[in-house]
Amino acid sequence: MWYLCVFYHRLLDYRKPEVESLAHLFGAFEDEQNGDVPSQLQWKLPIHHHPDSPFHFVNLPSEQVARSIANRSILVKGMYELWGEGGSYEELKDSVLSYPDERKLPYLEAGSTFKITVDSFGKVMSLNEQKELIQGLAYIPFKGQVKLKNPDHNFWLIEIDNYGRNNGLPPIVQRRIFFGREVGGADRKLIPTYQLKSRTYLGPTAMDAEMAFLMANQALATSGKLIYDPFVGTGSILVGAAHFGALTMGADIDIRVVRDGRGPNCNVWSNFEQYGLPMPVGLLRADNNRPPWRSGLKEIFDAIICDPPYGVRAGGRKSGGRKLLKGAVEPYVVPEDKRTDHIPSTAPYSLVECVHDLLDLAAKMLAMRGRLVFFYPVLRDDDCAETHFPEHPCFKLISSSEQILSSRYSRVLLTMVKVGAYTKEIAEAARLKHLEFRENHVKWLQDGNLHSAVFSPIDAQLPEAGDSKFIKDPKPKYRGKYV
Repeated sequence: MWYLCVFYHRLLDYRKPEVESLAHLFGAFEDEQNGDVPSQLQWKLPIHHHPDSPFHFVNLPSEQVARSIANRSILVKGMYELWGEGGSYEELKDSVLSYPDERKLPYLEAGSTFKITVDSFGKVMSLNEQKELIQGLAYIPFKGQVKLKNPDHNFWLIEIDNYGRNNGLPPIVQRRIFFGREVGGADRKLIPTYQLKSRTYLGPTAMDAEMAFLMANQALATSGKLIYDPFVGTGSILVGAAHFGALTMGADIDIRVVRDGRGPNCNVWSNFEQYGLPMPVGLLRADNNRPPWRSGLKEIFDAIICDPPYGVRAGGRKSGGRKLLKGAVEPYVVPEDKRTDHIPSTAPYSLVECVHDLLDLAAKMLAMRGRLVFFYPVLRDDDCAETHFPEHPCFKLISSSEQILSSRYSRVLLTMVKVGAYTKEIAEAARLKHLEFRENHVKWLQDGNLHSAVFSPIDAQLPEAGDSKFIKDPKPKYRGKYV
């Protein structure tokens, strides 16, 4: 059945991938064969709507699936059973009256309670205008009582403005009016409850709460699943996964972060305690470059979600120290009496090496059909014709959602599904792909360090007059696009 899916007008590239992932989580593809690429939903746009419009029609197998998706999604404002639509209120009336009575009457019966909410996109309506519009729906035979708080049925009248002017929103040629019954809606208290400014323990790279929940949804986090973050930091990403009931586990190379924090009441554990969430199964001091897992251990995680250090806010580190890695000093053993407070020496850990190790770790440790969800940086005005994403023979990339952070820099959330078992042959194929990726990656960064490219003064970013290679067709800059 087709439902009207209304999104919040933010993080536009993330909207459909999140709904697609939740559709898999809630069984929308029960008959799906275990092919290489997961099935996708059917989508349609309303008449005259731009693809960036917050209004979409989506085909879902049942109302229960639609409700579950809407109630859990971070970017879906509401999911509606559409009773009618039109370019005017006369057309809307004809459309609603022609909707099958057997679909409408169960929600209009006496003894039930209801509420009608008037909403708009691209315009503002006064209370008097909203009352007049509600009174204009008298042709619908409501027999129940109005109840403004927790009614049995919520109905929405949504009007979309005719954008004859530049108001910073996706263009619409003709206004559209929708009326329908709410099937499910987002929990609007979720993000304010988990916002970072009220978090007990924070670091400079703590993941925004909204993005952490999006990553957890992409990873299909739910009760009974074990989710791992190899760059756990202050645990912000795992907090999002734990909220949805998943078991969590993390690791970080900095023992001071995972063990000490800022004291006994201000550490990674206190972030979980703050929200009454299940504590992580474990937090390890571990190096992604030298995983601590015993030989032969495989496929224990249902998902790996992380934000690798790619040198913008923080650079990556690996064990060893410069002198040790260069062979200037011999390997050493820390005396037993100094191990408790010992902080191992580290050396720089490049993004290309970090991502290779991450993919290798995920190929070994993820269960089949498990998901790897991580961020990857992109210099948007780089001279390369295309962006090269990392690849691995064990994985299929199912979505890449871009978040534009500045005129030069964006990050892409990559979601991969494990579709093949890890073998020696696969490991060798992955090594060759890594070499190819490294070559492309070096070209991508040949103009300089990623941090300096992102944070260089704006005057230095401006091209010289007449330099045509910098003249590109920019993406539409809608209000909310960069939030």
